[in-house]
Amino acid sequence: MTVLRICFVGDSITTGTGDEAYLGWPGRLCAGERARGHDLTHYNLGIRGDTSPMIEARWRAECEARLPAEFPAALVFAFGLNDTTEEPTGLRVSPDLSSATARRILAAASSWKPTLMIGPTPVDESKMPTRFGVVPRDMRNARIATASRILEGIAAEVSVPYLDLYTPLARDATFVQSLAAGDGVHPTAEGYAIMAARIGAWSGWRRWLDKR
Repeated sequence: MTVLRICFVGDSITTGTGDEAYLGWPGRLCAGERARGHDLTHYNLGIRGDTSPMIEARWRAECEARLPAEFPAALVFAFGLNDTTEEPTGLRVSPDLSSATARRILAAASSWKPTLMIGPTPVDESKMPTRFGVVPRDMRNARIATASRILEGIAAEVSVPYLDLYTPLARDATFVQSLAAGDGVHPTAEGYAIMAARIGAWSGWRRWLDKR
């Protein structure tokens, strides 16, 4: 049995927006490990609409408040989608700033606790632009795919395991259907279950849990 406290830090995809069961992928992932006999404490620190600079401004204080030094703990980051979003004034975060911010976050995090990075997910372009609040926001898969590749390279530079979700999920008919059933950005419960299954089977995640 592995005993571990984990902070999941990200945006609305981490929160689980659109999930009828309000579990998202972190809740399902940890429930699955509980069924395997592991003792996980799960903190969902996703905030809707957060970009990488927003996450950089808050992650350390939020995680330190939840991860006392005397307990085994780890960090899982999942961001990048909102950085690629275009508003009437332009991209929310420039590619250069997005890359530099991700590098700082992952370098600082991995020097403190075991850290994983989960890549951004595809969208249903037929529902773009979408509107959260009063500002129309346009998300495009080409930009997301590029961001995922860049994040993968940054993670490798700082020795943080990275899971590319964009590539398999863009080809997964059931996941794509779950986006179409939702708002085009956030999957339904079925889509989050697919994400949890992929993350749960990933070697980067399993190394934390399947200790001999």
